[in-house]
Amino acid sequence: MNTLATLAFLAAAATVSFAALPSDASAQSTMAYPEKCKSEGMMMDKSKDDMSSGGMQVTDYQKASMDGMKDMNMNMMQGMMKKDADVSFVCGMIAHHMGAISMSEVELKYGDNEEAKQMARRIIEAQKKEIEEMSKWVDKEVK
Repeated sequence: MNTLATLAFLAAAATVSFAALPSDASAQSTMAYPEKCKSEGMMMDKSKDDMSSGGMQVTDYQKASMDGMKDMNMNMMQGMMKKDADVSFVCGMIAHHMGAISMSEVELKYGDNEEAKQMARRIIEAQKKEIEEMSKWVDKEVK
């Protein structure tokens, strides 16, 4: 499945998931994505099956980040398609945590700020522990 179709599916799934939740259960009702984190000019380039920054050259850092997101999105989509809601949640979270590790590894390779690198190290450590815990749960619960 190409990236555009994957992202479209995930957006639709998220919309359906949040529509079923009470409004106070949504993280978006208590949190907002920081304006400083948003980028202008980002769009999907259908011919390249990846993200494009409006014709600008994509850096090695950005390419590594996008590659990690593609892997995470595919695994998360597969996990979220499980029939059992609990298994679906845990499998989706494993993929999500793997994506956080991938992003953190990219930060460690390309980043310059020691505080950001320290956050990346803590994320890797915490996410690996949670992946191990969730993987054991899946092994135990899924027959």
